[in-house]
Amino acid sequence: MRWTVSKPEYKKLMCKKSMRKKRCRLLLLLAFIFVCTASCGRQGGEAASADNGEAVTNVAVVTDAENNAEADAGIDPDVKEKSAEDGSDPESEAVDENVPEETQKGEGDNMVEASKLLYQGHASVRITTPEGKTIFVDPFMGEGYDAPADLILITHDHYDHTQTKLIKTKNADCQTITWKEALKGGHQTFDLGYVRVEAVEAGYNRNHNVKKCVGYILTFSNGVTLYLTGDTSTTPQMKELADRELDYAFFCCDGVYNMDVQEAIECALSVGAKHSIPYHMVPANKDGFDQSVAESFDVPGRIIVKPGEELILE
Repeated sequence: MRWTVSKPEYKKLMCKKSMRKKRCRLLLLLAFIFVCTASCGRQGGEAASADNGEAVTNVAVVTDAENNAEADAGIDPDVKEKSAEDGSDPESEAVDENVPEETQKGEGDNMVEASKLLYQGHASVRITTPEGKTIFVDPFMGEGYDAPADLILITHDHYDHTQTKLIKTKNADCQTITWKEALKGGHQTFDLGYVRVEAVEAGYNRNHNVKKCVGYILTFSNGVTLYLTGDTSTTPQMKELADRELDYAFFCCDGVYNMDVQEAIECALSVGAKHSIPYHMVPANKDGFDQSVAESFDVPGRIIVKPGEELILE
């Protein structure tokens, strides 16, 4: 059988066929676009992942380098993490194990330097303060008189304590305080700024009149105290000095013109200074020092200083 189609119906069938083709093309185009989009998305994601992976790797390297450097510098990572939270600087808080603890805890620029005492022998000492001032006490023996004097202290009038001619130069404002000034109107105190000089009792034996002899307590700008007995035997005031908690005390102990070692030990125990030092151990016609006498001065905190040696008063 053969089908026949009228012309209007034929046009209608052709139109439908054309529309189906267009739909197919549209669907194919949409499918192509979808596939391309998906492919590009995967490639972009892989590229981004690669970039991110590289960035993470770089960050890890930097972090390890920093941690190694910080470990070398003694910075605790936990401290760093805490500092990141509170805004502090861990490097400023790092402790240098090679620096003594006292230095690290020191007051920095506010810390006052210590005075230096040169023992010249017999009863002669030279003190240099942090301010650069030079103090001579009872000049008679030894070396070190070349420094210009700012203060000269004399305990009494015996020749082995009064040789000021040994001091080569004196600064224009140099002051000399002898037993006369120190005893004028009672035991006097002189505040010179760089040192406070307090006259105390001395004498109390047949060779040394208490009215013509003094000892000295020096207080330096850093608060350190130094007691020089001068020529003396036991004085009533020594028991009172225990309340002062003195840092350093020099005790004469020649046993000829003044108290001997045993009495000096009793005085040292009574005064109770942190450090006690024997001096004026032999008569003036000797060399100004006796090792055996110094060693027999057996008290807590004893320091033996030989002529020419320096003691840091700190």
